[in-house]
Order: sequence, then C-alpha cells, then structure tokens
Amino acid sequence: MSTGTGVAEGRTMRCGIIGKPVGHSISPAFQNAAFRALGIDARYETWETEPEGLAAMVATLREADVLGANVTVPYKEAVLPLLDRLSEDAALVGAVNTIVRAGDGALVGHNTDIAGFQRALAEELAAAPVGRVAVIGAGGAARAVVLALARLGAWEIAVANRTIERAITLCDDLAETAGVPLMPLPLTGAVRAVRAARIIVNTTSVGMAGGEGDGRSPIPAMTFHAGQLVCDVVANPLETPLMRDAAAAGARTLGGRRMLVYQGGAAFTLWTGQEAPLDVMLEAARGAMAGR
Repeated sequence: MSTGTGVAEGRTMRCGIIGKPVGHSISPAFQNAAFRALGIDARYETWETEPEGLAAMVATLREADVLGANVTVPYKEAVLPLLDRLSEDAALVGAVNTIVRAGDGALVGHNTDIAGFQRALAEELAAAPVGRVAVIGAGGAARAVVLALARLGAWEIAVANRTIERAITLCDDLAETAGVPLMPLPLTGAVRAVRAARIIVNTTSVGMAGGEGDGRSPIPAMTFHAGQLVCDVVANPLETPLMRDAAAAGARTLGGRRMLVYQGGAAFTLWTGQEAPLDVMLEAARGAMAGR
C-alpha cells in the first residue's frame, strides 16, 4: 500500500540531490534526520551529475522506489524540458529545485526556493520594509529570489550578472509577474546599485565550499556599508567570504542555512505528505556544518 505521494510500506524509498558539485551538500544530513524523526523508511542521497548525464539521471526518478529529487546548480532551468508538468510557482519563475514522482508516475517540477527564501528573509526583517534590492546572479536561484522579494514588497530590484544577457532575460521574463521595477546590470557595473540597496542577495555559487568559487566573493568588499542586510544563499560554509566582508563593513548578514532547510522542508512535505520537522532539520543542519 502507498500514499498519494509514493511512500510505500515495506520498501525503502529513495530521493536525493542532483547537481554539480554536490559533495559538500548538507541536505542529506537534515533530510535523513527528518525521515528518522518521523519513522519514514526512506533515504536521501547525493547524485552528482555531469551535464551529458542529466536526462538519464532524471529518467531514473520514474523508478517505483523513488520519491523525487532536489535540483541544484547548474540544473534548475535545464531540467524543465525533462519533466511532465510544473507547479504554478515553477512555471512562473522558469526554474525547478524539487521534483516529485506523482502517483500516476509523472515527474512534477516545483520551486520551493521561493517559499524558503521568503520565510528566511521575513524572519530576519521582522516586518521592516524591504526597500531597494540588488540580486547577484541570474540563474534559477535568482529567479526564485526575485519573485520572493517582490512578494515581500521590494520597491525595486537590480539584477547583476557576469553575462548581462542572462540578467536581461531574467528581468524580461519576470517583469509582469514581479510587478516591481527590475533592472538588469553587468556585474562589473553594479557597484552603484549595490551600494544604494538596502538588501543585497548573492544567488551565485561563488563562495560555496568545494565549488569553483570556494574562498571568493562575487563582489568587492568595499561595496558594503552599515545599514545594509547582505544575504547569501550559499549554505556551506556557515560564513562565506561575502558575509565576512559585509560584516567587517558593519552590515548585517543572513546565511543560506535557514533558506536551505525551509525549502527542504517544503520538498519533504511534497514527497511524503507529512509536515516537515523543521526543528529537527535545523539542528541536523547545524551539526553537519559544525562537522558533528
């Protein structure tokens, strides 16, 4: 017997994270802690995937013992044509970070990054206004962050990217949905917009442990000043180079751990049909990042 979400009795179910790199992901630690806490016979794995193997990897999610998957850089947009249907939010932003194998065997793409970032930032702001925002990056995570910021009441959002064409495409795609002014900028020309922003959000993988940008920041340290809130969606390490630079300049910082756990909790519920034990997941994430 199985539930509508595919959790079966007498069978160990599987899910995991698809991306490159995923070796330093802490998602297995907190997702497996959640399965144990609720007594669910399932395990969460890391599925490092080369670009040429993405279609084959996604096809394996149709197997009967699979609940679904998370999707991380660089595949949040690339998986779209490999899926059978999309949730409303995934279709709105054109990016998927969670795949669910539905009861009919179809692969359904969702975007839980929107809700994850929105909840984490709302907790940090405690009802303070969002104001002007600068988003660094123009990939799948940036699309989710822009929509979350618009829903939280941002006045204006600058999107800065190394390749200006990707920033233009993002702004064009989301202009109507966001309902706030979106300004594409080249990363090299974004200093003024970043300095004028009340909130800065890094959505790139620069600074991620084990990644190509490990130990680096996507923007110069001199850009920050007191009164700003600098957010990094990178969850590992706990304090990225970007956050260290911002704190040294007197800015407040928000790391990616809460966003990661909150989006992961939403994915857990989609896979299992059960409310995610967020306290357990947050504690397991803390432990994983502390090396416990």
